[in-house]
Amino acid sequence: MTAPPTAVAAPRPEHPQDPQDPQDPAVREEAEVPPTVEAREAPGQPSAEPPADLPVDEAHTARLYREHLAAGRAVLGEVLGGMVETASEGAWVHTADGRRYLDFGGYGVFILGHRHPAVTAAVHRQIDAHPLATRVFLEPVAARAAAALAAHTPLGLDRVHFVNSGAEATEAGLKLARAHGRTALVSTVGGYHGKTLGALSATANPTYQDPFRPLLPDSSAVPYGDREALADVLARFGERACVIVEPVQGEGGVRIPPPGYLADVGRLCRTHGAFLIVDEIQTGLGRLGSWWGVDTEHVRPDVLLVGKGLSGGVVPVAAMVATDEAYAPFSRDPYLHTSTFAASPLACAAALAAVETTEREDVPGRARALGLRLLHGVRTACTPYTGGLVREVRGRGLLVGLEFAAEQAVGELILELVGRGVLVNHSLNAGRVLRLTPPAVVTDEELRLFLTTLSEALHAVAARIG
Repeated sequence: MTAPPTAVAAPRPEHPQDPQDPQDPAVREEAEVPPTVEAREAPGQPSAEPPADLPVDEAHTARLYREHLAAGRAVLGEVLGGMVETASEGAWVHTADGRRYLDFGGYGVFILGHRHPAVTAAVHRQIDAHPLATRVFLEPVAARAAAALAAHTPLGLDRVHFVNSGAEATEAGLKLARAHGRTALVSTVGGYHGKTLGALSATANPTYQDPFRPLLPDSSAVPYGDREALADVLARFGERACVIVEPVQGEGGVRIPPPGYLADVGRLCRTHGAFLIVDEIQTGLGRLGSWWGVDTEHVRPDVLLVGKGLSGGVVPVAAMVATDEAYAPFSRDPYLHTSTFAASPLACAAALAAVETTEREDVPGRARALGLRLLHGVRTACTPYTGGLVREVRGRGLLVGLEFAAEQAVGELILELVGRGVLVNHSLNAGRVLRLTPPAVVTDEELRLFLTTLSEALHAVAARIG
């Protein structure tokens, strides 16, 4: 992870003031979000019950990071206050010193919150029964998880290929396209699809690409949202093209395309015979207020990439979902693209529970209603600084971005929020954008707490850097 652009250690969290209800009538009239995890203590304050069973030495953990993991990651941990996370539930993360933090970050993974009871129960049952398969016989949990996921994907996307991470899902999609002879890769500027070699070829950011060149040949990137630029590239590549695009760019800074853009991408791919991959790793499973980002424009790609929320916030798992026609090469030869731990019973138990919970609790509807209130509240908090410190607030569902005039402001605000007991994310492909991806289980009280803390943090940052 790239460190926020600052080198000032975060202060220990303070007790945020009790927030007030939003004043705007439209906010009060929004559908109430039923609470699932009650906030019992203010963020950053000692928990009523210690979250860890065994004592954790923060300095020792940092030393182990420096010696055996990544020295740069250890430095970043120290910049953020030296906290060591040890437990979590709902919208909260606990640290070894007994404090807890309201998690509005998580890089899009925790749409169901941390340790959702239905997901953890399913995982516990699977651990007790059969966590990993021999891959000799058929295995029922993977089959049921695939059927459950396919029941909610766009019509015709019925073939599910489970993997262990979003980048692996991208790799599977790119390999499937190449099996059809689609070797000219077309991505978008600012798009993010992972950092493994093939996925990195589609992640058009020189910071991550340049150290590993040469990447896949015949790879190009067009401006996101630019229909004409895509049309020009497809006219050149024709049926050799494989287009990969996000419904909303997450790591690109929560960039929302013009209305009709995704539909035009689908139309252009059909016209030129191009293979279309839609990356919903961050945007899918309700994050944008609908099951999938493509739903609003009725786009059916050849391949849909799923991840992050598919884990239920418990066990890493992702998937490539394809049409029958697109999946044919993998369907004919089940050994053409495989992985030892892909579609493990343990991971698929989490995926099945996540999909069932998303449907049962209407997570897309919750994200839509909560997202409207969050976006309104964030814009209200940023209003005094708009045109100066803050350039724009934009979002869809529970994916919200705050764009600042300078990268320094993002780093300063992240540290200020951490110091006040709130976690947020920066954006890997947009250094001036702070990103919010809260869980759909956030309660009214937690939302008010976040907005009050954000207002206080913005005031502090503006006082320091203007």
